[in-house]
Amino acid sequence: MGNTHVAAENALTDPLALNETLQRMRHAQSGNPLPAWPVRAGRLRALRTLLHDHRAALAAAIDADFGCRPAQETDLLELFPSLSAISHALRHGRRWMTPRRRLAGVLFLPARIELRPQPRGVVGIIVPWNYPLYLAVGPLVDALAAGNRVMLKMSEFTPRFSALFAALVARYFHADDVVVVTGAADVAQAFSALPFDHLLFTGSTAVGHQVMHTAAANLTPVTLELGGKSPAIIGPGARFEHAVERIVFGKLVNAGQTCIAPDYVLLPRERMDDFVAEARRVMARMYPQLAQNGQYASIASDRQYQRLIALLDDARGRGAHVHPLGDAAADATRRLLTPQLLSHVDDSMTVMREEIFGPLLPLLPYDTIDEAIARVAARPHPLALYLFESDKALIERVLSRTTAGGVSVNDTLYHIAQHGLPFGGVGASGMGGYHGEAGFRTFSHLKPVFHQARFNGTSLFNPPYGERFRRLLDLLLRRG
Repeated sequence: MGNTHVAAENALTDPLALNETLQRMRHAQSGNPLPAWPVRAGRLRALRTLLHDHRAALAAAIDADFGCRPAQETDLLELFPSLSAISHALRHGRRWMTPRRRLAGVLFLPARIELRPQPRGVVGIIVPWNYPLYLAVGPLVDALAAGNRVMLKMSEFTPRFSALFAALVARYFHADDVVVVTGAADVAQAFSALPFDHLLFTGSTAVGHQVMHTAAANLTPVTLELGGKSPAIIGPGARFEHAVERIVFGKLVNAGQTCIAPDYVLLPRERMDDFVAEARRVMARMYPQLAQNGQYASIASDRQYQRLIALLDDARGRGAHVHPLGDAAADATRRLLTPQLLSHVDDSMTVMREEIFGPLLPLLPYDTIDEAIARVAARPHPLALYLFESDKALIERVLSRTTAGGVSVNDTLYHIAQHGLPFGGVGASGMGGYHGEAGFRTFSHLKPVFHQARFNGTSLFNPPYGERFRRLLDLLLRRG
């Protein structure tokens, strides 16, 4: 742990100090450009200790920022995957660092080639408000395992958590290793304009455009984790009650404020009424007495609450049928929004054109599964796709004819928790990915190295280009 954090503290809210902080960290990285595994593991263990020691305080800060965010959800959806990512990196990170041997081209033997992972340098991470702990710690783990130093910009919409996390990082890490930056939109804009060696942004597609445009001025490589409208398809051979339960779960944890939450459901036309009835039963089991239930999260801010009310009013005004899943009245003071299913929706409604990011769930009937597949394939690629089906051939048909950042079959959300799978979007839902070894590679440069053997034939191709050269070249061209 470091004791001198003056520069880090200045960097928390002052845009003018950001570049100075970056340059200081870059200078420190140049003094140890390839940290040994014990150094990296020490940083990961410090992060693990921070999370264990302050678990309750971190959950309480998030709860205070949201108005109501149950500690159980924070433990399940943020703390557990954060700690699991650290454990996975500690188990496998040393192996990830090992140079990767490759086979040289046969005409170049006995030369040998390899890929040597080396840190990018100083990485910037822009953290959103919806999962402020996990979406800070997740990429931070990958960046530290890869040997980088890291600056994180926290969301101004989670001020209590951001301030607490900044203070804890300053206690558990040297200021040259990890720095947390707070502040409003002007600080975020200045942060994204810094010449990082890599920048990761998680947030909306609209802001992602701005971040990528700003980073382009420095040719900063970026990983964008965006969102979009993630569909859930209930196939004709699905276990219907199971499908409804998992969709309702995936939609309602964190009150739908999840980038990979199901955004709409495609289901057989004859099962529309069945879905509404079953969803109400599931809701009653999961969140009984909703108005007094402390395990259902609030909408995180007045701005987000009013946005969702506007989506609901627009849909209703354009002819959508609204099916509440609970009897609690909407409460703007508490930002409590009862989950609502929407039927008779169409693409003129804003709820079908923008990512919802809340507890509203449109239901779209189909007559054939090919119709459902075509609808997904015709729209911008989503961050997630959920398919519920028992027939293996049909599952393969959907997987082969659709494109998504990630897929869960017969469940929702949990593909994000697999360390062996990269997490990321495609097209409008993002670019690049991280988690586990994929994250290590994102935050590393795999430097190609060619080792020439002492005795080799490369001098045969030196000028002047005579008859011997011509014969050898003809041989090469025939082999090629």
